[in-house]
Amino acid sequence: MKLLITGVSHKTAPVEVRECLAFREDSLPVALQKLKSREGVCEAVILSTCNRVEITVTTDDGVDPQSIVDAFLFDQKAIDPEKLEPHMYRHQGQEAIHHLFRVAASLDSMVVGEPQILGQLKTAYAAAKNCGTLTGWLDGLLERTFSVAKRVRSETGIGQMAVSVSYAAVELSRKIFGSLSGRTIMIVGAGKMSELAARHLRRSGASHVFVTNRTHERAVEMANLFQGTPVEYNRFVSMMPEVDIVITSSGAPHYILHKEEMQRVISARRNKPMFLIDIAVPRNIEPAVNDLDNVFLYDIDDLQEVVSANLRERAKEAEHAEALVASEVDRTMARLKVAEVTPTIVSLQEQLEQIRIGEMEKARRKFGPFTPEQEQAMEMLTRGIINKVAHGPICELRNHAGQPEGAHVVAAIRKAFHLQE
Repeated sequence: MKLLITGVSHKTAPVEVRECLAFREDSLPVALQKLKSREGVCEAVILSTCNRVEITVTTDDGVDPQSIVDAFLFDQKAIDPEKLEPHMYRHQGQEAIHHLFRVAASLDSMVVGEPQILGQLKTAYAAAKNCGTLTGWLDGLLERTFSVAKRVRSETGIGQMAVSVSYAAVELSRKIFGSLSGRTIMIVGAGKMSELAARHLRRSGASHVFVTNRTHERAVEMANLFQGTPVEYNRFVSMMPEVDIVITSSGAPHYILHKEEMQRVISARRNKPMFLIDIAVPRNIEPAVNDLDNVFLYDIDDLQEVVSANLRERAKEAEHAEALVASEVDRTMARLKVAEVTPTIVSLQEQLEQIRIGEMEKARRKFGPFTPEQEQAMEMLTRGIINKVAHGPICELRNHAGQPEGAHVVAAIRKAFHLQE
């Protein structure tokens, strides 16, 4: 059996190439069936995301999996394989397993450590299972892949640190407040980045969102997105004592919140902490606000610095994850090598055991019956001889499993001991 992964990703192909190869979710069942129906294909999975398209197949030993996949792509997408070749990568055998583990562990992603790819791979797995194109060895390999990805996420910090400005806001909020459960948010200005930050904070437990904007209709529109409350622009400062987190992204060319105003706000809150996220350029909040006790002000550069530091930490964790993946590949290959020769080992042991039992029966007919003590002695003697005879061939089978000459060793031992296929 052969294993082949053929694909393109954000690292090898521009978006115009990836979109030409992409498979819509509703087209996957038919595509999988057509791929599986090709002569020599045993199992098939298609992973199609915005950043990668990968086709994984297992085939019989006597066929060329690369030509099968190329012909399939040409039939499905009408793209000349020669034009695709500069952008394609192909991985076989151990290299394919290594690639699969790295993809699932998010080591090959645009943002290392992002969790989406594992979910996308599981979706592709479910689609192939439902279509009946994943029924054997590859099924087991993908199950192993998910376990490896889970181990990477649990034993390294690869996915624990925020690597976007909006997630950094959530991370800093947790450091200030601990739990975000029940915390209230105010969005000043209706920018896209403030909306994203509010969404992440809401998902992390924040209970209510107030929205204000110079154009009140826009404030109402954004408040509806969060089932929140629109606030008149000239009243937002008076509302701030009720708010724990403020996100500003107004297009105003000057400060809209000054130190004196924040002093009154924090006094009204009886010095309960407040987190101010100023992601506007030019800035909306006077920097001197940060001098006030229990007021924590971060601007866009501060947040970007947090992101950059976290990316550096993720890179360190990625090194640990790479080592973990490499060890898992070695373990998987060791298991596969043993699995390759296991049928021959079992046949050899069964053959020798039949010979042993036959010779014991001859001895009983000629010299028996034996006493229990003699039976026990004969059992020990014959089993010991058989084990010693089997030891050498079994060691050779295991030592040469997965090696180029392994098939010749298997054939020689089968022939020497008259083992049936």
